[in-house]
Amino acid sequence: MNRIADERIGKLRELMKERHIDAYIVPTADFHESEYVGTYFESRIFLTGFTGSAGTAVVTMDEAALWVDGRYFVQAEEQIKGTSIILQKMGQEGVPTIKEYLKEKMPQSGVLGFDGRVMNTAMGEELEEALSSKEVAITCQEDLIDIIWTDRPEISKEPVWILDEKFAGKSAKDKINELREDMKCQGATAHILTTLDDIAWLLNIRGNDIECNPMVLSYAMITMDHFYLYIHSEVLNDEVRAYLEAQGVTIKEYQEIYEMVPQLKNETILLEKSCTNYAIYSLIDGSNEILNQINPTVIKKAIKNPVEVENMKKAHLKDGVAMVKFIRWLKENVGKIPMTEMSVSNYLDNLRAEQEGNLGLSFHTISAYGEHAAMCHYSATEETDIPVEARGLYLVDSGGQYYEGTTDITRTIAVGELTKEEREHFTLTVISMLRLGAVKFLHGCRGVSLDYVAREPFWSRGLDYNHGTGHGVGFLANVHERPNGIRFRIVPERQDSCILEEGMIMSDEPGIYIAGSHGSRTENLVVCKKAEKNEYGQFMEFEYLTFVPLDIDGLDLSVMTDRDICLLNEYHANVYEKISPYLTEEEKAWLANATREVKRA
Repeated sequence: MNRIADERIGKLRELMKERHIDAYIVPTADFHESEYVGTYFESRIFLTGFTGSAGTAVVTMDEAALWVDGRYFVQAEEQIKGTSIILQKMGQEGVPTIKEYLKEKMPQSGVLGFDGRVMNTAMGEELEEALSSKEVAITCQEDLIDIIWTDRPEISKEPVWILDEKFAGKSAKDKINELREDMKCQGATAHILTTLDDIAWLLNIRGNDIECNPMVLSYAMITMDHFYLYIHSEVLNDEVRAYLEAQGVTIKEYQEIYEMVPQLKNETILLEKSCTNYAIYSLIDGSNEILNQINPTVIKKAIKNPVEVENMKKAHLKDGVAMVKFIRWLKENVGKIPMTEMSVSNYLDNLRAEQEGNLGLSFHTISAYGEHAAMCHYSATEETDIPVEARGLYLVDSGGQYYEGTTDITRTIAVGELTKEEREHFTLTVISMLRLGAVKFLHGCRGVSLDYVAREPFWSRGLDYNHGTGHGVGFLANVHERPNGIRFRIVPERQDSCILEEGMIMSDEPGIYIAGSHGSRTENLVVCKKAEKNEYGQFMEFEYLTFVPLDIDGLDLSVMTDRDICLLNEYHANVYEKISPYLTEEEKAWLANATREVKRA
């Protein structure tokens, strides 16, 4: 791949030279600013060979550079080794931002190029401002990668289906009415909505246009009198078409939004620049007023209604059964039968598929043994797949999509003898996860207020992990959902620093990663709910959704406080109570031992 990446960069430079473009940006995005994208949109992977879910490539006539965040430092370094690509580790000392890099590299009166459909408006405007002193022109009408990607996959056009209200908890008609009320409150007469999860949630529809994310490629434009849905018409059968029309939706072809947006005149348009592509925004007539606000659907979607919460609990029981069966199989068979990262992952994926109502995975399973677990988002391939042996730590981060909701869980498992350091690190992730799960806080807190609860066990030892502690999770939707999250750094592009409200679901997933040695992460999903209210205000707390044992065999109890051990035992008692009714007698006996009460010697 190293030689191929440089060849492709060379071909891109030839096109740039023909068009007098001095630098070209290739982000990781589709036309809707989705976190994960369909194969048609994997331009950055095609160009660089780096397969992580996030990253941006910039190619000038002299250099090629790749920006990645902390999740992907190790993986990106490995995958671009031997190429001419320069790795830019975002947030690290001395590493320029993309804007800073371009400000330095672009010539006076130069030309910056990118496909405007895969660049969000906020970033486009930031680049305009940053490069204005050099009088840089921007060209965004052409996708140069499409010209050199001769065997590019077709754009996805998977069938759309209706999510029953018994799962969604609220009708699409009610959601649309609420959206229009929100528009009125903000003084908007039109709303351009392009984020796929918002549109799917709003209309109670799902699809399969992005692997593991049940989304439908579409745009929407909403006024007080009309709801236009721009979609590939062939993905709608008669039932879905009739359903949408009954909600007051007018169906248009997918690309027609680029024809209809210029027709808006003298409107007050609500849109979110960071989630609306630059090409659409550039078509808006100057007579319109723009309200750049977060999409009203974002908060409504994040605060799960009681039906959604109860369904998510059901989904996690099913998922818990699959995970218990998996961990038992792994613990009893490692070192006795041949196992590799990929074969172990396949075994777990099949167990999930057997659960009633399972619709597939919520993301590609991270199956990482030994030093591979030091890469937060490692993905085993035929080239990297290694045997899982009866020693050290094995990490599996996985999840499923069910009619009842979306799951996401990480368990690190002692598959044999551990070093003192491995045992301590594993124990720290368990302590951290349990302490955050048990936290109580006043309403008004944001995730940034709570992150220290999780990091204190690490920071007190001079350790840390280079990712957020928690992210929002959608309902039968994206496994990463804004705006709720838990992290100590304010990262504007993550858009996950909001007040935590009852009904918000998020992950609790501390970890530690020692390059070249091992990694450990422990993750449960939690739902935020109200606790007591008194003279100090409304207190809030978390309730676990995930009920899967934590590996007692990997613990160093001397590292744990009495409260930590109490939290562990309480959690394990609940795991057994909730999961055992769905198991065979042999499985129950195994689970009883796996969740047994522990005491300090």
